[in-house]
Amino acid sequence: MNKQQIKNRINKLKKEINHHRYLYHVLDKQDISDAALDSLKYELDGLESQYPEFITPDSPTQRVGGKPLDKFEKVKHKVRQWSFNDAFEKVEIIDFDKRVKKILIERVKKKDISLDYNCELKIDGLHVVLEYENGILKTGATRGDGEIGENVTQNLKTIESIPLKIERNINIIVEGEVFMPKDVFEKLNNERKEKSEPLFANPRNAAAGAIRQLDSKIVKERKLDCFIYDLSMFDKNPSLRLETLFQAPKTQSEELKLLKKLGFKVSNLWKHCKREDEIFEFYDYWKKNKDKENYWIDGVVVKLNNIDWQKKVGHTGKAPRWAIAYKFPAEQTTTIIKDIKVQIGRTGALTPVAHLNPVKVAGSTVSRATLHNEDEIKRLDVKIGDTVIIQKAGDIIPEIVSVIKGLRTGKEKKFTMPKKCPNCKMTVVKPQGEVAVYCANKSCFAVELRKLSHFVSKKAFNIDGFGPNKIKQLADEGIVSSFADIFDLKKGDIEPLERFAEKSVDNLIDAIEQSKDITLGKFIYALGIRHVGEETALDLSGILGSLGKFKTITKEELETISGIGPRVAESIYDYFRSKDNLKLVDDLLEAGVRIGGDKKVSQKLKGRSFVLTGTLQALSRDEAKDKIRALGGNISSSVSASADYVVSGKKSGSKAEKAKKVGVKILNEEEFLRMIK
Repeated sequence: MNKQQIKNRINKLKKEINHHRYLYHVLDKQDISDAALDSLKYELDGLESQYPEFITPDSPTQRVGGKPLDKFEKVKHKVRQWSFNDAFEKVEIIDFDKRVKKILIERVKKKDISLDYNCELKIDGLHVVLEYENGILKTGATRGDGEIGENVTQNLKTIESIPLKIERNINIIVEGEVFMPKDVFEKLNNERKEKSEPLFANPRNAAAGAIRQLDSKIVKERKLDCFIYDLSMFDKNPSLRLETLFQAPKTQSEELKLLKKLGFKVSNLWKHCKREDEIFEFYDYWKKNKDKENYWIDGVVVKLNNIDWQKKVGHTGKAPRWAIAYKFPAEQTTTIIKDIKVQIGRTGALTPVAHLNPVKVAGSTVSRATLHNEDEIKRLDVKIGDTVIIQKAGDIIPEIVSVIKGLRTGKEKKFTMPKKCPNCKMTVVKPQGEVAVYCANKSCFAVELRKLSHFVSKKAFNIDGFGPNKIKQLADEGIVSSFADIFDLKKGDIEPLERFAEKSVDNLIDAIEQSKDITLGKFIYALGIRHVGEETALDLSGILGSLGKFKTITKEELETISGIGPRVAESIYDYFRSKDNLKLVDDLLEAGVRIGGDKKVSQKLKGRSFVLTGTLQALSRDEAKDKIRALGGNISSSVSASADYVVSGKKSGSKAEKAKKVGVKILNEEEFLRMIK
């Protein structure tokens, strides 16, 4: 995108994010998931970081919370409220640690600083601020915009885990998270379903809606809970005797212990981490075990443990520099549809599959999402170029949840299902009462599988670990429908499939990447042009020398080449005059395939013809052929007087006997290896 397009994208993202923030924080409504909204904010933050000249004061990245509701009294916070910056990758935590260390070295004037952190679970609820005056709860407020919140004291008093009076006669301000337990949430939604009332999207949405109820009796019925995790102001009452006072905590760990002593409900599921690897262990454990708790957990908050150092590190305009939210992989995210392609399944059904800008969802990078059928495309009103929300919740490949129409530019393209099968060109049919359309050619899927299997075979692209069963599985799931799809595969597209262990997925992705460098001869053979076998493809590539020449050569010119008859010439000519075939070739090049010349290290075997028979120990039959061709030699499949050598391995059979009769020299494996060395 050029700078104007970047600016337009930023403006649309700001408008869309502000729209959803208003729905959520002001009207207690939610059109898209938190994870999807986070994804939009993450994209905006990334673009503004790259193009700071487009940052404006009204950007969602420049403020903390939402506008307070008019129906509640406004409260000016005595202590500024902040939001945490988010991290999604391990490297972002490592970078965070480096930034904190660098700031501290500059400000405390020490060269060698060892940092420790406190890791706490990030509860997915509603942030609240509680002020106690002389030990009595005076005010309970929402975060609001960070400076002014909403007075929801009466509603917060209905939550029994929030003490109305604490043990000590002190003035403090604490912060915490109000949440709705999972079992309460499920019961509430079941009741609303029976009454045909709109369901809450998640417990956080339900908790926020409850706290903003005018009638505190309704709030009490919602059975909310609250964890306190921060002591943001600590003011001793000088009238008390010295020995009755608590000392102000010096670390985050001490702070949590003190809050518990004062009578607040504090989560015990935190860990003091002295090393980075302990942070990652804590994160990995809770990523796997978060669903065991009776509340939603969406990440881990990593806080610098030393409170004095927290103050020295300070804040940015919107977040503390000394803490970061290490978020768990989102089940939903946003991305852009690059194209929509149709794949043919084993039953002949045509399934549209969206090809996406690669994006992480549920911890894996994916580049495909199913669109199911034509009716689903119409229901979603999805177009090529749309920004969409995708989700991965147990499905083999992600599905599209909705289109963010506010981000449309007018350049999006409508997709229509083809009237003819894209594989065999036969007319498609739609049986009465069904939503799917089918190719009437019963063998169409089998033909496509054979093409794909040929393409990845050893004599073609030689993608190790990509056997017929795996090809069939990927094609049947709609993940691969053309040659170029193979090179767009991401780990997350295939790791959920059965029989794909993590190691085999990694090996396959590596093998695909390595196969992108290919000689012209093998590339032409891989295309599966009718009547063009391995030897013909290699011979023609050596003569023509470039892919461009294959596209421009005439039938007559082809027929002048030794060994190329009219039928082969016509097949090659027709192949490179087809728009579909030319697009396929262009798609392969665009996917990263790099065509090089045959590597001829010398011409020591030029003009010599070899026949291979039996099994070689040091290298495979195909490897031996490649060695011979690289040295300028030719391969023959049958023994005749015109052959120069027969290379004889173990269990060589009749070809060695025939070589003796016609006088062709026989090489054993050791002699052959010396010759090609």
